[in-house]
Amino acid sequence: MSSTDLSAWLGKQQTVVDRMDPGHAARIAVTLGDPIPEVGMKLSPLWHWAFFLETVPIAQTGLDGHPARGSFLPPADNRNRMWAGGRVSFDGALEVGVEARKTSTVTAIQEKKGRTGSLLFVTVKHDIEQNGKLVVSEEQDIVYREPSPPKLQGTEPAPASQWSELVDPSPVLLFRYSAVTFNSHRIHYDHPYVTQTEGYPGLVIHGPLIATMMCRAFAHAHPKASLKHLAYRGLRPLIAPKVFSVAGAVVAQGEAKLWAEQDSTLAHQAELRFEA
Repeated sequence: MSSTDLSAWLGKQQTVVDRMDPGHAARIAVTLGDPIPEVGMKLSPLWHWAFFLETVPIAQTGLDGHPARGSFLPPADNRNRMWAGGRVSFDGALEVGVEARKTSTVTAIQEKKGRTGSLLFVTVKHDIEQNGKLVVSEEQDIVYREPSPPKLQGTEPAPASQWSELVDPSPVLLFRYSAVTFNSHRIHYDHPYVTQTEGYPGLVIHGPLIATMMCRAFAHAHPKASLKHLAYRGLRPLIAPKVFSVAGAVVAQGEAKLWAEQDSTLAHQAELRFEA
């Protein structure tokens, strides 16, 4: 467990401006297999994760490929970093080719004891404005865990779905998603590192990619719906190259459950509020 006082990182803030480049939007589209949006068109939900990128020189990255800790995010000893989940509110949709501003704030730092050892949870709030209005507001939960064998087996059975899509997490897809999100975390593309250093049996599929695919499947099933709020969390990692499913069901008016499953057990879950 870390003995470092991390209170100095609470309230830390940074702002990034991005003009929502149409060329980059095209790269995201072809990575996900979606139509390419033109200038002035709306970005699909969660595509903002591929913008406002942190351009850190290679010399300022850590062993795991992430930016070295202790600048905006607090140091976390030699623990492994994972994106645990988050909550996203959609007050509109970002437009391609129009400048936007993202302000990020560290809002919570908490040490917990888990089954695999000590866990450090860091919550970061992001507010994205475009044309003078708040468009996307979210909280991201990042967890740093002590090196230990990862939990890979699911225990909760997947419920009956109203829609479902298969996702083939090929090495090319994982590489391209890492590229469009400027994510150099080695667990997604470096097979010797992820297996020998972090103890996974193969490449780890990005949590944000899984959440994006869950929302994408919902949009395919409900093309006229407008997303309002998404709360998502990872239960266990998904390992490439095994195919997995993204599925869901409407449980009440304007409410849906989304999930990702593999071998008929849950890996990721989400609750979605929407307007038809």
